[in-house]
Amino acid sequence: MLNIDELKFDEAGLIPAIVTDAVTKKVLTLAYMNRESLKITMERGLTCFYSRSRQQLWLKGETSGNYQHVVSITADCDKDALIVVVEPDGPACHTGEESCFFNPVFQSEELHEFSLSALVKLIEGRKTEKTEGSYTTYLFEKGLDKILKKVGEESTEVIIAAKAEDKAETVYEIADLAYHVLVLMIQMGISLEDIHRELASRHVIDKKVKQEKMTK
Repeated sequence: MLNIDELKFDEAGLIPAIVTDAVTKKVLTLAYMNRESLKITMERGLTCFYSRSRQQLWLKGETSGNYQHVVSITADCDKDALIVVVEPDGPACHTGEESCFFNPVFQSEELHEFSLSALVKLIEGRKTEKTEGSYTTYLFEKGLDKILKKVGEESTEVIIAAKAEDKAETVYEIADLAYHVLVLMIQMGISLEDIHRELASRHVIDKKVKQEKMTK
């Protein structure tokens, strides 16, 4: 672990902090910290920044309630910039947007960014907008029993492909299963954050079990 004294603050005593979402991995904001705000962040487990315009410290969420719970802080190779991974209570931007970065400047026509959160939003849209000809909309219209049937069928396909030790086919079938599981999650009002929290809690339990075995 680096000591704060090893970090390189600029001539104004500040260091840039790039805040990212622990679940979606999305960049939420770029802010600045000084030694005091960084210490507060580490002590309280909540992001605290230094406002260059107001020339004072500000605890994110103190007025809005949109606190950012710190998971980790990592310095870059030059030790003059930080990445702060957080679990946010709400939007990071004062405009109400999830992230401060929402103004497109350029988008490649050939390359497209993919994320589970974006796929979830697309699937949610197929449920609320009832897009004609959409297979996803069809599943929602048929209801839970149909969705569960598809999850079962795709699970079987994964087993068959894996038993045949066909990696490419297994990847293909797992992707199909994952998609139908996401449809099921949306049907039941389960979010990616719900799954993330559950897996995180199991990780802690698993870690404790390993520690107990090592002490025996």
